[in-house]
Amino acid sequence: MTRRRLPGPAELAAARERTIADVLPGPADPALRVLFCGINPGLVSAATGHHFARPGNRFWPVLHGAGFSPRLLAPAEQGELAGLGLGITNLVARATARADELADDEVVTGGERLRELVAQREPAWLAVVGITSYRTAFGMRKAVVGRQDERWGRTGVWVLPNPSGLNAHWRVDAMVEEFARLRAET
Repeated sequence: MTRRRLPGPAELAAARERTIADVLPGPADPALRVLFCGINPGLVSAATGHHFARPGNRFWPVLHGAGFSPRLLAPAEQGELAGLGLGITNLVARATARADELADDEVVTGGERLRELVAQREPAWLAVVGITSYRTAFGMRKAVVGRQDERWGRTGVWVLPNPSGLNAHWRVDAMVEEFARLRAET
């Protein structure tokens, strides 16, 4: 097994100026079943160009454990999601070391952009990973993890726990369960 080289300090510092392209199905891919929306790229993700790339981020193992992918994908294989009818975007494009470096107005503006993207792409489900960012972006202060009552046009809305390793109070098995609840709806 080849060990993945992590970006060094200079690469991480330069990553603060980068964004990551969304992963979205193309015309030859299946329809977009679930659009996963992260908070914003971390520095490792921005440096590598791959979503949820920081070691310790549990997105990829949880995605597989919940049955969304037939095998455990590495962040560098994110393009394979399109063929599964899955996509990834972020509320805020700006890379930071921690999500708490974002201002609330950035998150609200990102929510407006997300509504436009959902209206254009019409996924069956929008899955926002991070309850606090969802509450901030959409003014839903009492929202809880799980299926939301609101729909955005034809799109259902689900809030999932943030898979960041910094969100330690969510265990992997509990996250897999929550992701699997969404998977059962797709």
